[in-house]
Amino acid sequence: MEIKLQNLTKVFQSKKEEETIAVDNLDITIPSGKLFGLLGPSGCGKSTTLYMISGLLRPTQGKILFGNEDVTPVPPEERGIGLVFQNYALYPHMTVRQNIMFPLENVKMDKQEALEKAQEIADLVGIGHLMNRKPKQLSGGQQQRVAIARALVKSPRVLLLDEPLSNLDARLRLQTREEIKRIQRETKITTIFVTHDQEEAMSISDEIVVLREGVTQQVGRPQEVYNKPANQFVAKFLGTPPINIFDGRIEGGKLFIGDSQIASYKGKDQEVSIGIRPEGFKIVERSSFQVEVDLVETIGRDTTLIIKHPEDESSTFRAIVDADYGVEPGDTVKFNVKPHKLHVFNKETGEII
Repeated sequence: MEIKLQNLTKVFQSKKEEETIAVDNLDITIPSGKLFGLLGPSGCGKSTTLYMISGLLRPTQGKILFGNEDVTPVPPEERGIGLVFQNYALYPHMTVRQNIMFPLENVKMDKQEALEKAQEIADLVGIGHLMNRKPKQLSGGQQQRVAIARALVKSPRVLLLDEPLSNLDARLRLQTREEIKRIQRETKITTIFVTHDQEEAMSISDEIVVLREGVTQQVGRPQEVYNKPANQFVAKFLGTPPINIFDGRIEGGKLFIGDSQIASYKGKDQEVSIGIRPEGFKIVERSSFQVEVDLVETIGRDTTLIIKHPEDESSTFRAIVDADYGVEPGDTVKFNVKPHKLHVFNKETGEII
């Protein structure tokens, strides 16, 4: 089921008649059968967008299309959506089986058919052996799977997940996001996944949209957005550790940070902001980009060098290099910069140059 959001806007009005634009003229297409991530910092409008798609919030203006059907005026229960909330919203007095079957009882499905359907979906999400337990007897990850099973049991056209992993510990988050991806691929249901965690979104989404204050910043495949950010906001939001930002300049077809030439670069002479991914540095024997290492963190095969910023000694930047270099704090290293890990932004607007 392809979903189109056309000029979608949501304005909230306070008691003092003050207006807050939560979603501003959103115009995106979510491909059929894909897992699509709505990504951005808190307050960017991603959950508001999800609730408009679900029908729980009415847009101030714009349209929501499921395929060719305009569902903007259609109530939630008639849209064919499955919605999983951040807190799972399970019924504590019901067993897993009863929780999953609940939506089917609402549509008066034959009991035997409902039992079979519930077991089939429970097996799909890996909780088929827990059907007689109550929610309090389950781990957080198991509770989350019950919520997903309950959303899937109605065979929805669209599955909506609102920060579904935020209540899990780090290990369970990793395991459960892999499960969500597996379930989505097996069911082929168009799925929209809301998160503020960029690593989470990039690891499981087929496509993502990055939002900022209700405005679309960039849409695309996660790796494409990471490798070719549209602006400095997107570049800084995606990536762990985050991208390093330097004041720089283009001068005579060359790119400089301070007095160090770091690349050849075509463009008019101007002051710019330069973004370099931590993995974009390469230790070399000869380079004018020379720095002193402050701290060293080694994790497995990679070493992160923490280096005092060349223009501001009160801040640092990070470079990820192979652990085989054996760099120690206090060492002086020379860097070249990998061209595909280097981004140049307009100093005033933040847009990519």
